[in-house]
Amino acid sequence: MIYSVLMWKVYEAKAVTRDLKKIPKQVQKKYKVWVEAVKNGGSKNLKNFSGFKDEKLKGDLRECRSSRLNIQYRVVYTEDKKVKEVYVLKVTPHKYDEV
Repeated sequence: MIYSVLMWKVYEAKAVTRDLKKIPKQVQKKYKVWVEAVKNGGSKNLKNFSGFKDEKLKGDLRECRSSRLNIQYRVVYTEDKKVKEVYVLKVTPHKYDEV
């Protein structure tokens, strides 16, 4: 018996490919792990990886989700569960308000 597992497809905005070259190597590696996790089950699969802290965003980005790559960097993306596709909008340092 053969089982077919439909993997999710991950697409990146052009800026993501360019920006990934500028970020620290350990963040690039973590991003690759994130992509593989998403390919194997979408955002739902990220719950199996505690370090990603995946969450739905609010405000202008309420249609998006965000996952931690480390304390500073985040991946911001949208997903279409019907066709099992994820579109990465940006990988960016998270801005913290200074008190």
